[in-house]
Amino acid sequence: MPLSIASSLFALAVAALPLFGQAPPNSTSRSNAGDSLGSSQPGPAKAAKAKSTSAAKTGSSKATAAKAAAKPARKTWTGGRNGFTVDSAEAASLWPVKGPAALPGAILPAKRIVAYYGNPLSKRMGILGEVPPDEMLTRLEREVTRWEKADPSTPVQPALHLIAVVAQGSAGRDGMWRTRMTDSLIERVYGWAQRKNAILFLDVQVGHSTLQQELPRLAKFLERPNVHLGIDPEFSMKTKHKPGARIGSFDAVDINYATKFLSELAESKNLPPKILVVHRFTRPMVTNTKNIRLDPRVQIVMHMDGWGPPWMKLDSYHDYIYLHPVQYTGFKLFYKNDTKKGNPLMKPEDVLKVFPKPLYIQYQ
Repeated sequence: MPLSIASSLFALAVAALPLFGQAPPNSTSRSNAGDSLGSSQPGPAKAAKAKSTSAAKTGSSKATAAKAAAKPARKTWTGGRNGFTVDSAEAASLWPVKGPAALPGAILPAKRIVAYYGNPLSKRMGILGEVPPDEMLTRLEREVTRWEKADPSTPVQPALHLIAVVAQGSAGRDGMWRTRMTDSLIERVYGWAQRKNAILFLDVQVGHSTLQQELPRLAKFLERPNVHLGIDPEFSMKTKHKPGARIGSFDAVDINYATKFLSELAESKNLPPKILVVHRFTRPMVTNTKNIRLDPRVQIVMHMDGWGPPWMKLDSYHDYIYLHPVQYTGFKLFYKNDTKKGNPLMKPEDVLKVFPKPLYIQYQ
């Protein structure tokens, strides 16, 4: 690998982490831990006012109005500081998603994937490149064991998640603000995965490029039955800003393209279903989620990609994953960013308390 590529990856390592701690935008929980986040109902005071006004308009007695005013509207979310508690009726209306049944050979929902993320050219982009390969794979095995113990009913599939197209802090010769990893590097990480019977994800940060430009080059790897795809809206700079300067986005149109690309590949090569991981830690990162089309040959994971204290991660999962169902869900844990302010790293038992239980777990 040319030194210039390694240097540019190192320079982008900080930018290649999710920005700003990912608390839900406009969240009142930062200033008032007692406020509700993501509620689909008005707060008690507003509900009481609405009910008493309605009673007055209809000529109801003062006693009736007072009784109605005293009964608050149901809150469906009281904030991650209070744990992951949602209304059962609301949850049943959202999950599980009605979609195609899993085809033979599908990994989800029969198994849970536990993945190590990063790039071997940088120690600052994730655990995959932070420590030597043997140590990294040993640590992955330990995490797999922890998840198997926490949820014995769900077998665990280990995985490596390689950033195969890395957004850059400079435009580069082609002006695309991204660097493509060489085939030899991808093969090297694929070899590491094979040693532990792990699957491999190739993650794409398009910068100023597009999925249409980046995915065809990766087809020779994606046509392998144990290689899957991740796409990162954070570094899809449709506004043509510098990657890392602000958070990018993908639309349902982009996700549908990736799904169609994988589906056609699976059909033409007679492959088991592919998995598509879409990172998300703000609502604008993925637009028009209701227009995302499901395909039996592709299993879509909406992956909560935010770092911070446990309560903030629960808020993000609720606001951007739970409330916007697509198909399957994921949850990310950062060994360093989650703990750098003295907060504990969430344990498998902690993550399994969220709803729906995530079937893709990523460590960075």
